[in-house]
Amino acid sequence: MAKDIPEEVSVEQREMSRRRFLRNAGAVASLPLLGGLADILSSEGAGAATYARHSDHPLFAKHPKYKFVVVNHVTTNSFFTATQYGLADAAAITGSTYQWTGSTDSVVSEMVSAMDTAIAAKANGIGVALIDPVAFDTPVDTALGAGIPVIAYNADVPTGYVNNRMAYIGQSNLTAGAAVGTHIASLVKKGGLVAGIIATPGSSNIQPRLDGAKPIFKKAGLKFVEVGTSATEGQPELSKIEAFYASNKDVACMMSVDGGDSDALAQFILNNHLKGKFVATCWDTGVPVIDAVASGACTLTIDQQAYLQGFVTLIQLFLYNISGGLMKPQDTDTGTAIVSKSLAKPYETASRWEGTSAKEGVLKPPARIPF
Repeated sequence: MAKDIPEEVSVEQREMSRRRFLRNAGAVASLPLLGGLADILSSEGAGAATYARHSDHPLFAKHPKYKFVVVNHVTTNSFFTATQYGLADAAAITGSTYQWTGSTDSVVSEMVSAMDTAIAAKANGIGVALIDPVAFDTPVDTALGAGIPVIAYNADVPTGYVNNRMAYIGQSNLTAGAAVGTHIASLVKKGGLVAGIIATPGSSNIQPRLDGAKPIFKKAGLKFVEVGTSATEGQPELSKIEAFYASNKDVACMMSVDGGDSDALAQFILNNHLKGKFVATCWDTGVPVIDAVASGACTLTIDQQAYLQGFVTLIQLFLYNISGGLMKPQDTDTGTAIVSKSLAKPYETASRWEGTSAKEGVLKPPARIPF
């Protein structure tokens, strides 16, 4: 439950915090300022001003307690811990609730069923990972026909397919794959073998990452082979990687494109003392992967901002509802941050932003922003 604002935090301070949030979220264009700047800032300046939630002073006008449903393909996967923290924080800010549902093993029919249930329950909005190019067309159209906004997050339909979801929140997987492919091409000699390690070949959330890299490899004269592992984390993925390497010890690079496979690849390299034997690129920022990148065992990994994929999805669904449909959801690219050894240190700090801590802590930004 929200804590009361301390006595020393004035009404003016609370109002300014509220307005700053709304302005940054794009919810308002202009609001009159209450009180002077001197009343808002302490004697120590702007950096000392703080904000605390207050249950009797919501950030928005009084509104219904909106209920949102977020449908996922691997609901227990550790990657989406940060996504759920983002959803929880957005729900707390907006006074909303959400349900996290779907499938544990990328079973599309279970996800479609979860959407059907949400529609029947008259949810105020649905977020869904579109891991199949056509299976979600009907439930999305049904939801929209019932006045329920739908946003895709983490996975969108591939180029050439059409789904009427209102926006996509997540990484551009094709572009990200091309970025990693370009990096690999700069490190691997012509004729070298690159293995694309993928849990579920064809899945819309990860296949485009390999598809984006393959033209780069071809242009660079690199050989490429796709190695499918398993949608289940742990031993099956590790076993497939071990089996591939046993028959291909001349491999020049292993490119993993999902979190589970990346954890397995990092574990495989560390367990078998293979650091430096081949280029290894990973995806996402799980603890095993970050440790491997920090030690140099893996060359790099990709941060696709899992927290934002939850936070922005719920915020946009909320704004659509409270604005009566005026604040229409907009595509948000959560980026392709390449994390190499020199950039790994901040990721080693346990944080809610990366899903490694439940604590709502505050981290200090870097003194210099890399560019």
